[in-house]
Amino acid sequence: MPTMKKILVGLGALVAAGYLGLSGIAWYHDTLYAESAAAKPAASADATRVRDILNRNACYYCHSAKAVLPPYAALPGIRQLSEFDIDKGQRYFRLDPLLSALRDGTPPPQADLAKLERVVTNDTMPPMRFRMVHWRTGLNPHDQQTLLTWISHERKRWYVTPGVAPAFENDPLQPLPHTLPSDPRKVALGMQLFHDPRLSVDNSISCASCHSLSTGGVDNRKRSLGVRGQLGGVNAPTVFNAALNHMQFWDGRAATLQDQAGGPPLNPVEMASTSWDQIVGKLNADPAFAEAFVKVYPDGLSGPNITDAIAEFEKTLLTPSRFDAWLRGNTEALNSEEVRGYQLFKSVGCASCHVGANLGGQSFERMGRAGDYFAARGDALTDADNGRENVTHDTRDRQWFKVPGLRNVALTAPYFHDGSVTDLREAVRKMAQYQLGTTLSDADVDALTAFLNSLTGTYRPTLSPASAPSPALTAQP
Repeated sequence: MPTMKKILVGLGALVAAGYLGLSGIAWYHDTLYAESAAAKPAASADATRVRDILNRNACYYCHSAKAVLPPYAALPGIRQLSEFDIDKGQRYFRLDPLLSALRDGTPPPQADLAKLERVVTNDTMPPMRFRMVHWRTGLNPHDQQTLLTWISHERKRWYVTPGVAPAFENDPLQPLPHTLPSDPRKVALGMQLFHDPRLSVDNSISCASCHSLSTGGVDNRKRSLGVRGQLGGVNAPTVFNAALNHMQFWDGRAATLQDQAGGPPLNPVEMASTSWDQIVGKLNADPAFAEAFVKVYPDGLSGPNITDAIAEFEKTLLTPSRFDAWLRGNTEALNSEEVRGYQLFKSVGCASCHVGANLGGQSFERMGRAGDYFAARGDALTDADNGRENVTHDTRDRQWFKVPGLRNVALTAPYFHDGSVTDLREAVRKMAQYQLGTTLSDADVDALTAFLNSLTGTYRPTLSPASAPSPALTAQP
């Protein structure tokens, strides 16, 4: 049991912190606001109001790597509390990209809008312990309405899919667009290259080997096999709808589809070609293909042109589902259990990360932010488990991964970057436990799984039947 002296010291520290908070939070707000305003004013009057609310409530304190902490944050006892809150806050929400968008007038990240909406709606930020010390913080009804109105405006400005039913314009999830702009001539070449094993050193592996269009855009292996039976480091993500991701690969090392297409051919574990010159040499030895290629790319075969063609093909790999029809206004496209699953998907917090038309792919998140996933997994950590840190070399990005899109998820087992879970229901339970810190009932797991099954879509090739691969996915009834 704690001694009376320790109790009194603790209470004294809390009271002192409270008094410091009355003046300290004002100092903190003024310092942060002055720094941001000096750099550049907010992009609009609405952005200024939003930034003022975030500053006034000291959201920087726990959710920014650039926070300027007040002097009292270094006091014994307060320092430990501050470090705990900052670590937890940055696990869930890094505010800096949103603040940059407010300053520059650029699109705020979709996941940031969803996270902000959730905490405003549930009135969970700032947390109660923070408010007890920083007595001037807390969102009043006017603040809440200002933030929710701005979120709705930004979604409709940047992210709404044309043709969505009015009732879903402000939803964090959106229907797929019918098409993405692409060049049909490049698409035809890209389709051939996607299935061409000559991109690998021994002519044994093509892009389709790991991303089969007949099995959900994946190979259904825990980790993929490369040339000579080499085992890759992560589970292969689906190629379907990948054009909608904000970055490619689990660790985001490719900024575009074209960048991603250039990775596997030269990866020594995957396709293991030694250079683009080696690949170009083999393709140029095929006169018919080389002639067809130069008609589309006058400068001929090259690494950039090959990857550009593959990326153009991948833009066509969209798989509209019954869920899209429902979001576009067909109220009979989903049954009652699937609709309940979608409502749960939003209310329990899944839609705070799995956002947009691809239900993911728009942010990086900590794997195990609400619990130690890797300790529970039990297997030794691998280099791949470092996630985003392997790209940024920032320890704060350790075990952060791109949120996977959930379309066709019923077809793409095993799940997660490590392929450690083979059952979709189990994946739902683990995500609730380790990402949201909640335990789902069997009935809720059933509903969520039913909703996820409604995301299985249909791939409709844009090429002629003679040149296109067979449709990969089965239409839902």
